[in-house]
Amino acid sequence: MSERNLITWSSMISMYTQHGNGREALMLFSEFHESSFENPNEFILASVLRACTQLRDVKRAIQVHGFVIKAGFDEDVYVGTSLVDFYSKNGDIEEAKLVFDDLPVKTAVTWTTILMGYSQSGRSEVSLQLFNQMRETDVVPDRFVLSRVISACSVLEFLEEGKQIHAYVLRNGMETDISVINGLVDLYLKCSRIKTARKLFDQMTIKNVVSWTTMIAGYMQNSFHQDAMKLFSEMTRLGWRPDGYTCTSILTSCGSLEALKQGIQVHSYTIKANLESDDFVKNGLIDMYAKCGSLEDAKRAFDVMSENNVVSYNAMIEGYARENRLCEALDLFCKMRLRSFSPSLLTFVSLLGVSASLSTMDLSKQVHGLIVKFGVSLDIYASSALIDVYSKCFCVEDARLVFEEMNERDIVVWNAMVFGYTQNGQGEEALKLFLSLPLSRIKPNEFTFVALVTVASNLASLVHGQQFHNQLIKTGLDLEPYVSNALVDMYAKCGSIEEARKLFDATDRRDVVCWNSMISRYAQHGHAKEALFLFDKMRAEQIKPNYVTFVGVLSACSHVGLVEIGLNHFESMKTEFGIEPGMEHFACVVALLGRAGKLSKAKEFIEQMPIEPAALVWRSFLSACRMVGDVTLGKYAAEMAISIDPNDSGSYVLLSNILASKGMWADVENVRKRMNCNEVLKEPGHSWIEVNSKVHVFIARDKAHNQAELIFSVLDRLTKQIKGVGYVPDTTTLLDE
Repeated sequence: MSERNLITWSSMISMYTQHGNGREALMLFSEFHESSFENPNEFILASVLRACTQLRDVKRAIQVHGFVIKAGFDEDVYVGTSLVDFYSKNGDIEEAKLVFDDLPVKTAVTWTTILMGYSQSGRSEVSLQLFNQMRETDVVPDRFVLSRVISACSVLEFLEEGKQIHAYVLRNGMETDISVINGLVDLYLKCSRIKTARKLFDQMTIKNVVSWTTMIAGYMQNSFHQDAMKLFSEMTRLGWRPDGYTCTSILTSCGSLEALKQGIQVHSYTIKANLESDDFVKNGLIDMYAKCGSLEDAKRAFDVMSENNVVSYNAMIEGYARENRLCEALDLFCKMRLRSFSPSLLTFVSLLGVSASLSTMDLSKQVHGLIVKFGVSLDIYASSALIDVYSKCFCVEDARLVFEEMNERDIVVWNAMVFGYTQNGQGEEALKLFLSLPLSRIKPNEFTFVALVTVASNLASLVHGQQFHNQLIKTGLDLEPYVSNALVDMYAKCGSIEEARKLFDATDRRDVVCWNSMISRYAQHGHAKEALFLFDKMRAEQIKPNYVTFVGVLSACSHVGLVEIGLNHFESMKTEFGIEPGMEHFACVVALLGRAGKLSKAKEFIEQMPIEPAALVWRSFLSACRMVGDVTLGKYAAEMAISIDPNDSGSYVLLSNILASKGMWADVENVRKRMNCNEVLKEPGHSWIEVNSKVHVFIARDKAHNQAELIFSVLDRLTKQIKGVGYVPDTTTLLDE
């Protein structure tokens, strides 16, 4: 070119910048600076600043900014917008805001740039404040501004502000803009307005892959996994090609539903679509296979990764933890450390999961120590996991220490601590903790009340249970299936079987747990006919019975001597429903046969078991021997039970009672000596009564109650009165300490 001027220099530098060739743009600018006697204009400066932004060349950008001020371009909207963009993308949002504020004129692009800067720096609330300021000016928000603001509302889950923007979109005829509507769909999903989001999605006349992915990911994030999988199938059926993010979302849903077959199909698609190299897809595949229990496939997906990362390690460790494969989980954790990966909070939460499921206190404390050592900040989720672990390891005091050391607690943490006390049989402590909940700041949710209803069940406190039920009704939380299940169980355990049945019949969504609760409680109360009727009704409603269902059914048959019916149900477990009998089922069949006086058949049944009988089975047989009074088989059963579980007092007591009923006092004395020798203590009998909403617990021979003198005087008077009318207590089977 024979002659160059500002326009030609500007055009060439701008072209390089627009095509992402920032280095060439800066080289050309240096040439201009050395060869031209003219000062750059606003278009050259704006292009150079964009090139600096592309290259993250902070030093050059600051030099250009200095020249901009000297040359008087600091109030130019094009140059100023480029400076705002540079500082925003380089993490200096405060400097970007200073430049923005100094601009006398701002275009929609300027506003979009600063809004995006604040959103990307994690300060979405400032983006919304700026948008409100913008609406007071003459600048009309375009689709880019609206997309940024809607995104900010999504991050903050500001539903009302989002609705206002949605109304603005409709008023200004922008409902066909695909990026704006995609943002609104995401907003409603983030705010858990699933139906509204789906309605908006269905109304879209034009969709793109982002539209489908947003809806699928939203379903997944809100745990609507079945809907996510249906929509994914529809997407592929209509010819759309899911991208890596779509596949990652649907793999998460497959894992959550343990839908291995569908997960394999998605895996096949990722291979055909050449998406396997996507790190998010790789981690999604590992996570899906691990959650589906296919750890070998998960390990293969893990091993073929060219570069593992913390996410892939976490997915594998969590998979091993889920299957209680402690050694593999710890081995992988060690390999992770050898490769200099810093474990994340999720890594430790997974290891805590192993500790909780195995109730291994030493491991729990080691993991807790590692969390402290690595300086990982304990968030609410991890603290709840620690409380859960310590509680399951029967160290509720340590759980309380973690609870007390937390600076901030949400309802999840309070629930974890309440459940911890409940699991450890400390119902009164759970109630005290609930009463100390700061209701002005933290509202109890359905899980809180499930824990409290469980406390009422364990204490057989009908009054407390009814109080919690009333609070659930007031808050509208009583309709959740797991809440209804807990309430049914509570009323039945508190002896109000009729109320439990009323609640059961009034429940709309009865899952297998709800049916099991009602069947089991009928069985325990000796209402076998009602239990079996419900079992038949359950099958008629096509609710598939599970392991627990058959424990209740067999127990019901056992209590009323329905031998043939019970045996038929036992057979149908495997042949009709594919359920492998467990130790509880075998114990129920032994009780069924034994209580009917068929001790020889019961013994034969035990000897033919496909698995080694546990102490539970032998104790069931021993209990039947006591009912029948068979000393020989009773001694045999007791020896078998004690050899498996020498510390359980129940076997000794049952054997002693059989011997005492036959007047074999020397043998009774030998049983007592054997218990003393093995340091086995009989748990004292106890009972409780509720008076004025307070539960009073009484332990045999315990005189610690503050009204013990009055209680025992009344008891003595009652005893004399009933003996006076002919009552003679049967003391022949008592094992007197």
